[in-house]
Amino acid sequence: MKNTARAHTNIALIKYWGKSDPILRLPLMSSLSMTLDAFYTDTLIEKTDAKNEFYLNGKRQNGQAQKRVFSYLDTLKEKFGYTDNLIVKSTNHVPTSAGLASSSSAFAALAASFCKLYNLDVDKAELSRLARLGSGSASRSIFGGFAIWQKGNSNQSSYAYALDEKPKMDLQLLAVELNTEQKKISSTKGMKDAQSSPFFSTWTNRNQLELDEMIKAIKQNDFTALGSLAELNANEMHAINLTAQPEFTYFMPETIRAIKLVEDLRTKGIECYYTIDAGPNIKVLCQLKNMKEIIEHFESVFNNVNIVSASFGPGVIYLD
Repeated sequence: MKNTARAHTNIALIKYWGKSDPILRLPLMSSLSMTLDAFYTDTLIEKTDAKNEFYLNGKRQNGQAQKRVFSYLDTLKEKFGYTDNLIVKSTNHVPTSAGLASSSSAFAALAASFCKLYNLDVDKAELSRLARLGSGSASRSIFGGFAIWQKGNSNQSSYAYALDEKPKMDLQLLAVELNTEQKKISSTKGMKDAQSSPFFSTWTNRNQLELDEMIKAIKQNDFTALGSLAELNANEMHAINLTAQPEFTYFMPETIRAIKLVEDLRTKGIECYYTIDAGPNIKVLCQLKNMKEIIEHFESVFNNVNIVSASFGPGVIYLD
């Protein structure tokens, strides 16, 4: 029996930025995300009598990539009492031009394929917990549409659940690649350093309020409220970075130009909003009627810009 699992990448609209437990990957705040149809990872895990092997996009991996995958799988094997060596074959459909991290889809697919391989009877909440052990954001990629990762305070209480897996909202995302350079500060280090900001606790204290407001916007099918709040939440995260001791930022000059372009488009009556993760590239939230015009504006302002469009994607599925 084949065990290929497909999981889609997600983008957080209410972001988490900081861990209370780096081993269990417990977050300091709850988060809410949109699962994306255009970006996904397919993963097949099989037992082997030979040594562990990891193939990504058909190429055998060594070094850090293999180490992270098998460190995670060793955790799962120990948890469930298995000792087999494994072959992992993953295909990433998350183009570098998207400016999106693939860890959310990668570890969600790993968790799902592992459970299928061993016929583990786990529900989606438990699958979300297992995915979280590989990458925090992977907990949300178990679900389609809008998902919420409740921060919890233990392995058992920290997991994601579906808010609405088949949303009616007209919501499109444009992943705009402005800069391809390797970021100088990893997300792990950034999350840790950001906690030195004098405003960090103020932000975490607002988390439940903003989460509740975002849930309300989604339930009322209110694109304007969703976009405004997503933009505010992203700016709060980056303000924390700018006020850390010492301060740091993921923004590049192009990032600021892109922000100004989104603001200019809004003043012209083209409604759109931005969100930005730990990197210089922005994601534009818009409606289908404005998507073509927004893309044209970005292509006229930036040379050789790569833009990938996405809408709502499904939760984890099995291909075989």
